[in-house]
Amino acid sequence: MKKVFVTLTVLAMLTFGSSAMMAQTEAQAAPEATEQVAEEAAVEAVEAEAVVEEVVAETPVEEATGMKALHKTLKTKFIEGGAGFMAATLLCLVFGLALCIERIIYLSLSKTNTKALLANIEDALKSGGIDKALDVCRNTRGPVASIFYQGLSRYDEGIDVVEKTVASYGGVQLGLLEKNLSWISLFISIAPSLGFLGTIIGMIAAFDKIQQVGDISATVVAGGIKVALLTTLLGLIIAIILQLFYNYILSVIEGLVNEMEDSSISLLDLVVEYDAAQKK
Repeated sequence: MKKVFVTLTVLAMLTFGSSAMMAQTEAQAAPEATEQVAEEAAVEAVEAEAVVEEVVAETPVEEATGMKALHKTLKTKFIEGGAGFMAATLLCLVFGLALCIERIIYLSLSKTNTKALLANIEDALKSGGIDKALDVCRNTRGPVASIFYQGLSRYDEGIDVVEKTVASYGGVQLGLLEKNLSWISLFISIAPSLGFLGTIIGMIAAFDKIQQVGDISATVVAGGIKVALLTTLLGLIIAIILQLFYNYILSVIEGLVNEMEDSSISLLDLVVEYDAAQKK
């Protein structure tokens, strides 16, 4: 019996000892694995950060180099085309764009919600009469409201006078909408004309060189032809740009004019209804 008890005791001690040794080994291996994983993650993070910094550092340099090269090319072509004619042609673009932007801003501010305005005027006529309708027009921005105000202010003189006033003042507002368009069309015409003038001067210079040298060669003619082509190219590009803005402005004006005419007819109908209600 004692032998059995001793045997069991020895087996238990061996089992407990082996388990403790395995646990200790695992406990020692775990921090080592964790430290290795952490070191690998840190290395990967450093490498990724280095790649990002390299990309960020290279991209602006490439873009700056490209912009610099483009600016240098344009500057060179500008000088080769003749600074005088190229600068004069470029001024047409500057002044033309300034007028186009001014017209676009003015026309944008001239747009009015005519349906809402007519509804407000109708409510004002029903609740407060002509004076309240005039206040509505006075507090509304745009040419349509100005036309309505001028027409309603002549209500005491009769509906015929109101109609004539609306038509006359509509012409005045149309003139304000079309202001400076003649200058824009002038710059559209001048820009290619200056380009063609530079072309003629360049060709004359080319023939002068041919006459001086006494021989026709590509190197002799190239300089004058280059001036001719560059000035013509710039003039045509400027004319195309200004023409696009000009046509857009004309389309906006046409829309505003149609809106003014339609709303004027609706206003006259409201005035006729109001006058008939007042006479009852």
